[in-house]
Amino acid sequence: MIAPEAMEAVQPPPETVEATEENGGELASEASEAATAYNMPLAENEEEDGELPADFDRLWKLAHDNPQDFSSWTDLLQYCEQESHMTASRRSLVAFLARYPLCYGYWKKFADLERRAGYTNKAQEVCVQGLKAIPLSVDLWIHYINLLLGTLNMNLAESSQRIRSAFEEAVAAAGLDFHSDRLWELYIEWEKEQGDMRAASGVYDRVLRVPTQLYSSHYDKFKTHLNTHAPKDVLSAEEYGRLLEECKQSHKIEKAEQAEGEEEIPPGEEKEPTEVNQNYLVSSHQEELIPKMRELLLARREKVFQDLEGEVRKRWNFEDAIKRPYFHVKPLDRTQLRAWHSYLDWEVRILFERCLIACALYEEFWTKYIQYLEPQSLDEARAVFRRACEIHLAHKHTMHLQWATFEERHGDLNEARRVLEALETSVPGLAMVRLRRAGLERRAGRLDESEALLRDAVAQAKETPHLHAFYSIKLARLLLKLCKNPSKARGVLQEALEISPDNSKLHLNLLELEVSGDPRGSAEGVQLCVSRALAAPLSPRTKILFSQRGLQYAEDYGTSVHSVLTVYEEHQKLLKELGNKKRGAENGDNEDPDKMLKGEDGSALPATPQPPPTMPHVPITTPPPPMMGADMSAGYGYGGWYQVEVITLFTNFIPLI
Repeated sequence: MIAPEAMEAVQPPPETVEATEENGGELASEASEAATAYNMPLAENEEEDGELPADFDRLWKLAHDNPQDFSSWTDLLQYCEQESHMTASRRSLVAFLARYPLCYGYWKKFADLERRAGYTNKAQEVCVQGLKAIPLSVDLWIHYINLLLGTLNMNLAESSQRIRSAFEEAVAAAGLDFHSDRLWELYIEWEKEQGDMRAASGVYDRVLRVPTQLYSSHYDKFKTHLNTHAPKDVLSAEEYGRLLEECKQSHKIEKAEQAEGEEEIPPGEEKEPTEVNQNYLVSSHQEELIPKMRELLLARREKVFQDLEGEVRKRWNFEDAIKRPYFHVKPLDRTQLRAWHSYLDWEVRILFERCLIACALYEEFWTKYIQYLEPQSLDEARAVFRRACEIHLAHKHTMHLQWATFEERHGDLNEARRVLEALETSVPGLAMVRLRRAGLERRAGRLDESEALLRDAVAQAKETPHLHAFYSIKLARLLLKLCKNPSKARGVLQEALEISPDNSKLHLNLLELEVSGDPRGSAEGVQLCVSRALAAPLSPRTKILFSQRGLQYAEDYGTSVHSVLTVYEEHQKLLKELGNKKRGAENGDNEDPDKMLKGEDGSALPATPQPPPTMPHVPITTPPPPMMGADMSAGYGYGGWYQVEVITLFTNFIPLI
């Protein structure tokens, strides 16, 4: 299990900076902020290197203008390394590792840079911060331990204790990795160098329970270790005592069996003693017992080894399919992604951490890890969201939206708000983020906050007409359906139409708002809405739809037949003005797809030919009963155009209600 503190990730520093003519100023501020983020104070004598190299400003700006361009960063780092400029290299590495903390090789370069410059403590700090960002890096742990071995005064007792503590932290964080063999071997060899063979045996016993790539090699070395040292030198006092007692009992039985076969001696002769005390057994027959003790020891370890071999065999095919276990910005091929998916479906948490080194830029793996952790620990799942969104997927809005949903689902609305606000700040202009924020407040019962967010979005989008119309429709729906304030909703849509008079969706939503009101008081509003649409720069087809919708409303809710006929006459004038293209639909040509009626099931039915509509000489106040399935409008002399266009209207408009 990886310690929680080892999983903490540092916050990335600001991404952009303007270079100054003096090669200092804001560049120094950037380096200072980045160093603070990593808890790595800049060295006191950092500026002794003098002015920055000639091309530093240019390469620095290229990297910060496009921080997701990995090659720009590597060009900057390579240049600084070639120039051997301490200040430039330090600043570049701090900024780079804030964005790409999984590149363990650059943490090693950073530590070596500080060590060569004589900043031993800073070199150690760099390794510690790197291991917080990538605790599963066996290479970085080994580099850190070798740094300690090369810089600590090993004549001091506390130095050995510090090295041993570092080894323990390393195997706790990365020792379960399939490729952690070098770390275990380094630990064992170090204990041997200290002359503590018992401690070395303890490390052997631990690694022989971990499925690693070189498991068989560890077992062979352990057998050699046992065969080259006396059992009392390699075993703990407890195990040695138990093993000794077992061998003593076995030795007694063997001696007793031998005594049964011996010949009796004459009276007066003394028999050789067969019983000896434990001290004599240990001192006089130790060499005789050692082979037996080793045999028993290996028999016990053999059972452990067989179990380990079975675990390794289960993992081998998965591991063999993984060709790139380290981080890189280059995409993984489909085979590699499938291999990780298959492995994750089978393995445990340690594999998720390994996977997220190579696949840190793929949302699907972070999501899968969170789904695995959520039933076990919300805090651990939340920590993974934070790592994903604040470092590796800072510009992937879908991951942030998942995080906000996670927090809202588990009742932490303030954190959900914070996540969405931070996302909108870092990636401005995403409509779905603003809608998610408004939806969060609406679900929390804070309609006033939801309304305020949408109004703010409407105000900010005035320079973008289509986005302004989109937000206006969303706001109008909230005001109409939830706030029960049709007057405000109407005002929002009317204001939007002043900016976008050619937006048919705004006209349609305003029309439906009017239509949804009380018929006894909405007739004037409906006809005004229709008139506004007919005067707007809309397409002929759209204008005909609005005119037909007004005619339908007049027929359904008109208080007199005269008002219906007046609207009908206006509609006929509109058809004549717009030409014969739409009038052709009245002829019911079955061969033209545009003249096909759509039934309720979406199927197309031939339209029944109708004669050209004629106005009755005397208004019909009581129309004859319509035929089964016919439209009531036929009583007023309306032709097939009515059925065709009204159905088309319902097919095309996006209703407000």
